[in-house]
Amino acid sequence: MRLFSISSASFLLVLLFSCSLVRGGRSRGLDREALQQQEADRVVGLPGQPPVSFRQYAGYVTVNESHGRALFYWFFEATHDVEKKPLLLWLNGGPGCSSIGYGAAEELGPFLMQKGVPELRFNQHSWNKEANLLFLESPVGVGFSYTNTSSDLQSLGDKITGHYVPQLSEKIFDENKRASKETYINFKGFMIGNALMDDDTDQTGMIDYAWDHAVISDRVYHDVKSNCDFSIEPATQACNNALNEYFAVYHIIDMYSLYAPVCTSITSTRKSFQSGWHQKPAGYDPCVSDYSEVYFNRPDVQEALHANVTKIGYNWTHCSDVITKWNDSPATMLPVIRKLINGGLRVWVFR
Repeated sequence: MRLFSISSASFLLVLLFSCSLVRGGRSRGLDREALQQQEADRVVGLPGQPPVSFRQYAGYVTVNESHGRALFYWFFEATHDVEKKPLLLWLNGGPGCSSIGYGAAEELGPFLMQKGVPELRFNQHSWNKEANLLFLESPVGVGFSYTNTSSDLQSLGDKITGHYVPQLSEKIFDENKRASKETYINFKGFMIGNALMDDDTDQTGMIDYAWDHAVISDRVYHDVKSNCDFSIEPATQACNNALNEYFAVYHIIDMYSLYAPVCTSITSTRKSFQSGWHQKPAGYDPCVSDYSEVYFNRPDVQEALHANVTKIGYNWTHCSDVITKWNDSPATMLPVIRKLINGGLRVWVFR
């Protein structure tokens, strides 16, 4: 049993590129069809959006025509010097969590959700002040990204998705060695936040952290320590039983912010902007994800974003309910990180 839940939003992953961007028809070799598609993806304005001067685009990128796989993206131009600013690709992990819901709408994007009214507010600390921002929902089954071949959802794993940033970075790094001048990607570096990097050390650390902070009892701690060896796979049934008790604690507290309040929704269906959080504002609202799910499931919002064009048979959620199987994942990413650091890439790993 891997020590992360399929609905975890623990990965915050970024790739940074330096590149020339296309704007207003000024492009390097884009044909008319590509320019028309670009204009078709332009987001003129979102419901409740404050006025801004920068452009934004959203829509789908087909990644496998025969299977009908398409990934949803949301792109924001930088607020100034668009052509000179770097491109930042943001991916949330999980696996199965949305970079639109977390990264774009609740963290570093230009528009943030707010309580009580179906309107967006401008993020004064948006990262598009310094970079062009690209958010991608990956893999298929996450958010608005979809596949027309249902069996794809049972075939997901690192080989088809990439270990988000580390393996994608390695792919770009390796391909750049034999790329032509036209296909070379001016890849500068990447950062990885709160990610599962090495099964043995990460999972041991999570258990020790929980015990040190009085999240789990001595009995649960000792049960895990006695029954689990995270350096080997698969886990024993005794280990799984002990870990289930560990995870049960996080049904009542936020494992990513132990001392913050949790949101108790009045409605389990999340069809209301109301929530069980009634304290005075203190800079943190634990119910903000509820507001996002209401907003992104609105038909007018989806139309403005050119999203859900195939009428997916389930609601948009932060972390996918349809991704229930992850077929392959290496036990450690440390050799890849070491290789890329030695190759000259700038790397920032933070918790």
